[in-house]
Amino acid sequence: MSTCNLCPRQCGADRENGKSGICGVSGKNMLAARAALHFWEEPCISGEKGSGTVFFSGCPLRCVYCQNYQIASTEVGMEISEERLKDIFLELQEKGAHNINLVTPTHYTPEIIRAIGKAKEQGLRLPVVYNCSGYEKVETLKTLKGIVDIYLTDFKYMEKEAAVRYSKAPDYPEIARAALKEMMDQTGEAKFDENGIMQSGVIVRHLLLPGHVRNARAVVKYVYETYGNQLYLSLMNQYTPLPQVKKEFPELDRRVTEREYQRLISYALELGIENAFIQDGKTAEESFIPMFDYEGIRS
Repeated sequence: MSTCNLCPRQCGADRENGKSGICGVSGKNMLAARAALHFWEEPCISGEKGSGTVFFSGCPLRCVYCQNYQIASTEVGMEISEERLKDIFLELQEKGAHNINLVTPTHYTPEIIRAIGKAKEQGLRLPVVYNCSGYEKVETLKTLKGIVDIYLTDFKYMEKEAAVRYSKAPDYPEIARAALKEMMDQTGEAKFDENGIMQSGVIVRHLLLPGHVRNARAVVKYVYETYGNQLYLSLMNQYTPLPQVKKEFPELDRRVTEREYQRLISYALELGIENAFIQDGKTAEESFIPMFDYEGIRS
């Protein structure tokens, strides 16, 4: 961590000696805001018992519209050690979680790998879900082979202009394509248990942004034409405009309309997509942002 290059930003921050990277974190411990059973993921992840979700603080991508802004910006986050993270994994298993779900884990990958290894030595047997932005460095993903069972990844942009404006990441499309290939190479076609809970595979999420149906269609087209029904798509209409977009990004200061979302779904059906999760109209009126109150974090 003296020269951190875990993510595609490759900022080289000396995190070991207290220098923050673009992800916003430094120091030798991790920051986390919540560890609990989570019921708002895709049905094959949350199931009936819930996904054992750990929300980490900090983020290398830092999208302006981030739905988890409080933790991505590190406004909220408590320091935890690898030993504590190992215990959290085992506690979530004891609570009946279907899996261990790592949210925004990229910048803590080495610590997470070690914590999972220790937890497995003490009886962890759940599938591990890597829940990320899609802006992932292939070399870092390779270190997760045999550790991560399921990649629950965003694919935000195929249009460079949107990637620049909202995430300051002009290379997002090519980075996401390469990352997704590595994820698929590691996991192969999706597999489920007898109860329909995913055990391995890839789910590609796309959160439709207001006014960006064209970008969404381009994402769906690329993913389906490249991987067909080997993976699952999750097309989401739940975008929630938060206060930080109002002034500089007024085009994002509204919810997605029903017509916009239906245009995306219709396009997906026209392509022949069979493996996809879609949301009904009511989800656009709900909040999928949990309370980051350190539940499950404190020992």
